[in-house]
Amino acid sequence: MILSGCQSSDDHSSPAKPRESSVLVTKEPVAFASHTFDPAAPPPDMPPMATGESAQCDSNFLSRASVRGQPRRTDPTHATVTITQVKVNLQLQINIWLPAGATQLITDHEDGHRQISEYYYQTADKLAERIASTYIGKQVDITGTDLDGECAKQLLKTANDITEEYGSRRNTNPVQLLYDDITDHARNGVIAKDAVDHALKNATIESTQSSTGSGS
Repeated sequence: MILSGCQSSDDHSSPAKPRESSVLVTKEPVAFASHTFDPAAPPPDMPPMATGESAQCDSNFLSRASVRGQPRRTDPTHATVTITQVKVNLQLQINIWLPAGATQLITDHEDGHRQISEYYYQTADKLAERIASTYIGKQVDITGTDLDGECAKQLLKTANDITEEYGSRRNTNPVQLLYDDITDHARNGVIAKDAVDHALKNATIESTQSSTGSGS
């Protein structure tokens, strides 16, 4: 979800620093629910399962950005918009779907997926703050006969850029897939907690190695 706001100005002087430069990030508590279903008749709101899966943990990292900017007109059809404020609201929705009569091993396995998602959500606000702060003070030139409309379009684009970057950088899929590989989808008897720890540790090591390699 993307919101924006223009604070119009008819100041024809050169662009100045924004009067209000701030980043506000709100992180909602995790919304968790566990469901039991009949494998022969899965409920319509349950996401489809991959081949070979008997249960699943569906985690959704959601973000809503609100961006404000100050347009300074240089003439009737030209202005420069300066980003003055970014607000980001974060949510994590987790739904675990277990078949009726699920074993403790399967239950623990799906809970391991939940733990991984919640682990990354712990620092989601810090990530969103880092992303949003790079946009504060950013200036974009706009043109057109309706400068307020063009300003709104630009702020919507900026909000979209912020939410897309958050989504791409808060990607837990590699760790979740590694966790499934380690446990063979709860089929090889590996303890879920040990597999979670191993997956998170290896992901951290790989991330550090990638960061080091990209800087060389």
